[in-house]
Amino acid sequence: MAADYQMQLAPQTLDSANEKARPLLQQAQETLGFVPNMYAGMAKAPGVLDTYLHGYQLFREDSGFSAPEQEVVFLTISRLNGCDYCMSAHSMLADKVSQVPAETVQAIRDGQPIPDERLAALSDFTRVMFETRGMPTEADVKAFLAAGFEEQHVLQIVLALAVKTLSNYANHVNHPELDEAFSGHAWQG
Repeated sequence: MAADYQMQLAPQTLDSANEKARPLLQQAQETLGFVPNMYAGMAKAPGVLDTYLHGYQLFREDSGFSAPEQEVVFLTISRLNGCDYCMSAHSMLADKVSQVPAETVQAIRDGQPIPDERLAALSDFTRVMFETRGMPTEADVKAFLAAGFEEQHVLQIVLALAVKTLSNYANHVNHPELDEAFSGHAWQG
């Protein structure tokens, strides 16, 4: 899904980026071996890309969620926001990097119940935080904690919501072409 409006500013490349965006794109090139089209679009406003990369790294390193749990959170948010690009990218990461069970990834992609109870509780609470704009009920939080999560995880989901909202919304207006690295996991909402 994308906005009717598409930004007219050209995506930023290693050659065309300004002095604020270039180091961010260089870091992506060094880390990933390519500059994702999403990053090239976000680099049109370097603060967006910088904030995204910093928050993403903090979530990955310090959230207290396992790699499969992190992908469940990111996939849930990206689906709720209708971001084809991020659903595709995180489906690939879930499959090839984070080792999320295939039936869990497919359930999220299809909007169906997740078979694993803990991952289902995580996805459900992420959805609650999204839909209530960060105002869960006491019962919502108690159910989340009863699934084995800790109170600090509530704030980590807030971080993930912020990070994914940056990328999802930027993708909606930038309309990035799906990179070849993610094409085997393409998704359309």
